[in-house]
Amino acid sequence: MNITEVLSWIQGGESSKVQFKENVTNAVSIAQEMVAFANSKGGHLIVGVNDKTGEIVGLSFSEIQRINNLLTTAANEHVKSPIVIESENINIEGLQIIIVTIQEGTDKPYTDKDGLIFVKNGADKRKVVSKEEISRLLQSSGNLYAEKMLIPHSSIKQLEWITFKEFYEKKYKEEIENEAFAQKVENVYLGENGNINLAANLLFGKKPQLLSPDFYITAIWFYGNEVSGNQYLSSENIGGNLADMFKAAQKFIIACLRKVQNGRDFNTLGELEVPELVINELLVNALIHRDYFIKDSIKVFIFDNRIEIKSPGKLPNSLTSAQIQKGISRRRNSLLASFAFDVLPYRGAGSGILRSIQAYPHLEFINDTEMEEFTAIIYRQKNL
Repeated sequence: MNITEVLSWIQGGESSKVQFKENVTNAVSIAQEMVAFANSKGGHLIVGVNDKTGEIVGLSFSEIQRINNLLTTAANEHVKSPIVIESENINIEGLQIIIVTIQEGTDKPYTDKDGLIFVKNGADKRKVVSKEEISRLLQSSGNLYAEKMLIPHSSIKQLEWITFKEFYEKKYKEEIENEAFAQKVENVYLGENGNINLAANLLFGKKPQLLSPDFYITAIWFYGNEVSGNQYLSSENIGGNLADMFKAAQKFIIACLRKVQNGRDFNTLGELEVPELVINELLVNALIHRDYFIKDSIKVFIFDNRIEIKSPGKLPNSLTSAQIQKGISRRRNSLLASFAFDVLPYRGAGSGILRSIQAYPHLEFINDTEMEEFTAIIYRQKNL
């Protein structure tokens, strides 16, 4: 390992990726630190550095031998599932330290031997207790999907038979009768043992918000450019299935937009200041790719100078705003995405953001990992 790099870590102080320990004597407590790193983005534990001052105090030969054994024991016996760590002994100006590297885990959530879950919280760690956050950790490792979770006390009777029938026959080129309704729903992974899952409810539910009350669109047309006060031009809570929410939200946004001539004759009918394609792509993106473990609505905010579409949840699987603008995608809700081709103007393959930028480059994308929110901003023409 590069000594210059290690020195820069030490000089930079502790962070969510770097932690100091002057010594390690307790396998249980150090295992909790490993758990926090593995459940977050991974990082480096530097042993032999004072965590208050950043001073390199060093370790003796016997301490190095003992600590390395203790670290291995902690990773193997006190972290569940066990993790693999890398350790390296570094000599800095005659003082020996140990650099322990813990990778981000692929089997989240990791726990200590007592079943406690920790994540990094800046330079410190915190205990995870909420079911919602545990679910998101499971989701991030591919062990749980919100869209596939069965809804308690639900039944096939809460789905629109005609809507499902039309969808099924169009997609699979196979006629079905009402008697086969429940079996066909299970065949396409939308239910099990008489219950329907979230995807089924959002796609074909008669009244989806009765079973899933947190999943709707909050649309507000504000005065000016700030979210302040209690005055606004128009507001609406938009419910229904995904197709209904898409159509109503699209209608709400278009009603707030101006029409511009764009160099055309004064007497011709103007064009929307924002191409309809862009509105469609970003709304569909929010509905299909939001995090359904977060119980909150999608927000559509209209201001004088911009439109904001806020989706609950950061981008999945370490995806960045820069990557999605290049057409790179990683699906969070693969079941919804696979059916969206037949119920929404969705083409998938990560091309929606790219098409939007090509049609209208005055866009900004903010992936707020701390607030667990992704925002697409459309800047309006008179403010360009």
